[in-house]
Amino acid sequence: MATDAQVGVRMLVNTNPATGEVIGEYACASAEEVRTAVERARAAQLSWGARPLRERLRVVRRFQELLLRKKDEVARTITLEAGKPMVESLLSEVVVSLDAAKFVMENAEAILRDESVPHANLAMKTKRGVLVWEPLGVIGIIAPWNYPFSTPATETLQALAAGNAVVLKPSEFTPESSLMLGELLHQAGVPKDVMQVILGEGPTGAALIESGVQKVIFTGSVATGKLVAKEAAARLLPVVLELGGKDPMIVLEDADVDVASSGAVWGAMMNAGQTCLSVERCYVHRGLYERFVKLCVEKVSSLRVGNGMDPHTEVGPIIAERQLKVIESQVEDAQRRGATVLCGGRRMPEVGPNFYAPTVITDVTPEMELMHRETFGPVLPIVPFDDDDHAVKLANDSEFGLSASVWTHDLQRGEAIARRLEAGAVMVNDVVTCFAIAEAPHGGVKASGIGRTHGHLGLGEMVQVKYVAVDRIPKMKKLWWYGYGENFAKQMGAFTELLFCRGLGKVKGAVGSRGALWRERR
Repeated sequence: MATDAQVGVRMLVNTNPATGEVIGEYACASAEEVRTAVERARAAQLSWGARPLRERLRVVRRFQELLLRKKDEVARTITLEAGKPMVESLLSEVVVSLDAAKFVMENAEAILRDESVPHANLAMKTKRGVLVWEPLGVIGIIAPWNYPFSTPATETLQALAAGNAVVLKPSEFTPESSLMLGELLHQAGVPKDVMQVILGEGPTGAALIESGVQKVIFTGSVATGKLVAKEAAARLLPVVLELGGKDPMIVLEDADVDVASSGAVWGAMMNAGQTCLSVERCYVHRGLYERFVKLCVEKVSSLRVGNGMDPHTEVGPIIAERQLKVIESQVEDAQRRGATVLCGGRRMPEVGPNFYAPTVITDVTPEMELMHRETFGPVLPIVPFDDDDHAVKLANDSEFGLSASVWTHDLQRGEAIARRLEAGAVMVNDVVTCFAIAEAPHGGVKASGIGRTHGHLGLGEMVQVKYVAVDRIPKMKKLWWYGYGENFAKQMGAFTELLFCRGLGKVKGAVGSRGALWRERR
């Protein structure tokens, strides 16, 4: 991906995964260039953060208008470098970003408004308390390649609306999508130093963590996420980590088999399975299992695989050779251990350099890599279960906990099972699309990460809270200040009873503490 094209300068070579053609070449930012970018961002953030919130939101509105106008151009760029079908680039990238902008415009004022803090303690009744939400400063965003526009756009819009500056490091596989995002924001009125895009590989991301940013938002693998967390911990740097998943789908015996099988196929295969919310484990009640598997094989076998620029394409390429090897290795490991590949299970060199045939696989067991490691490819393993408890146990048997789904006609039962699943989000009778709900927080539990993006919780990650208390009797010395004396401890003991006892105890406390009001205080 990177070559020594110039002495001392690493270069990114951006290629189309469907064809292998070079899209562009870019210089990697050095550690010094990253530090300089962050310093510029820190200086520029002061004036940006001082702008009224409504003024910042007008910039977000202009960005939304520009993105809507250029939606086809943006979608084409995403498809060229990420490979996904154009319609997926439009829906999962452009539409999600437009909706994220709408959410910020319609909700930021209410979410970031000063919040009054009532004081229940009688001793504090003279004070007025308020929570103030302030920008953190400079937010470092390390974005993934699988959703190279909507993921950083959602996070960047919330960070900017809250008054922060942003330094964004995109994946080395998809730099152009982030460069286009930055250009649209600049055209909308975001000062160039307030939103910067730096390009590079792992060392560039490491330099960003070390550069003095006030928070890092990272989306990527568990292994890299742990390194990010370790480096951030040494600096007491707060992080949000979205580290992928091994998402289960549970199909109960009363589910519509046709609908649920279509949901499983789309949930496992969209973006060629390169989605952190993909269906990576499908558990089906034994009574439906054979019909469900048959329908999935029929539907998967009919999927059209090809270049995402072709409007008929339904499944595009894998991003790169190294990801192809991961998918291939997991399927081969499962087959060696006794799994049955019902369709797919092979590369498709006749289509292009990075294609893998959509795959349905059965007879899988928990010890297979396919069932406990993230696959990130177009593979649907299907497993039967006997009852609800069995399904929940199977679904929760994972180090991951990003999302899950339950399929049933009984919505109450579906929600009850959803509450038992260890996941950051659970959908009943749908899958994946929780990412497209702007109001819904995105993130997981266990190895799937820390913190949330999207929604009001995501916006809350972009601010720090300050509590401000104002005493409304400025000329009164406080009861508990210096001037301790012989009887003061007894008076304060009685005052404690006044505060927390009931009935007669409260009256006794009032009588016993009254002398403290007239004692001499320094």
